[in-house]
Amino acid sequence: MEPNADKLRGLCITSLDDEDDDETELPNQPLPASTVTVAAAASGYDDGDEDEEAEVMLGFLEKPKHPGLLLRHLFPSKAGGIPAWLDPVNLPTGNSSCCGFCGEPLHFVLQIYAPIESNAAAFHRTLFMFMCPSMACLHRDQHKQWTRNQGNPRRSVRVFRCQLPRTNVFYSSEPPSRNNSDKPLCAGAALCHWCGTWKGDKICGGCKKSRYCSEKHQALHWRSGHKNDCLQIINSSEASSSVLPAVGKVPARTSWPEYQIAIDDEVDLDSDGC
Repeated sequence: MEPNADKLRGLCITSLDDEDDDETELPNQPLPASTVTVAAAASGYDDGDEDEEAEVMLGFLEKPKHPGLLLRHLFPSKAGGIPAWLDPVNLPTGNSSCCGFCGEPLHFVLQIYAPIESNAAAFHRTLFMFMCPSMACLHRDQHKQWTRNQGNPRRSVRVFRCQLPRTNVFYSSEPPSRNNSDKPLCAGAALCHWCGTWKGDKICGGCKKSRYCSEKHQALHWRSGHKNDCLQIINSSEASSSVLPAVGKVPARTSWPEYQIAIDDEVDLDSDGC
């Protein structure tokens, strides 16, 4: 699952200012993009201070002290693992969740929690980044950007934005206490049992339990062991009680290692002599 570091190091995916009109809107306001830079501008607008530089925030990967700290109702910034969707119901679907070149489901890279205090509609706000793990697709994406084709260009890297007001159906309006008592107000959409990322709108025809986002992920799950689990669920109600928990568990090898992203102000780091 881990990409070749030497190949990725030589890859440069950049955004184009003249392609802003190529962005598409989905229920969670996802914005296709091809940038890996994460920066947070100062909230609000001030026409009288146009020369003021945007506030730059830097993120550092850390091993989480406890995996429970990265659950969606704690509004984490994280890299790897599976996404902690802010809106767990209205997820990107169709072509938005797939690579524009090979058509395969995109892999989760990272997410940044970036609320805007001055915007009531963005009291909660998270940016999600996904990419195709195929180096061939990333190079084709890079070439497409160099040619600056007009229209709706295909992309192998996408960024989605999701935002919610303080009062919403998913979370309490009060800040989380982070003492293991916090819970989301409702369950999210059923996810793919192979990747744990996209909606599992396809159901295994045998056991009727496992769900998938694509035929490819269903085939991968079948070959990785679901073939035996499926037969046990069908043939024995007693066996199903021990097999079902494994059916809903996403294989760790299908995602990148999970890290917490600690965010600091660039100015604070400079003042500390870092």
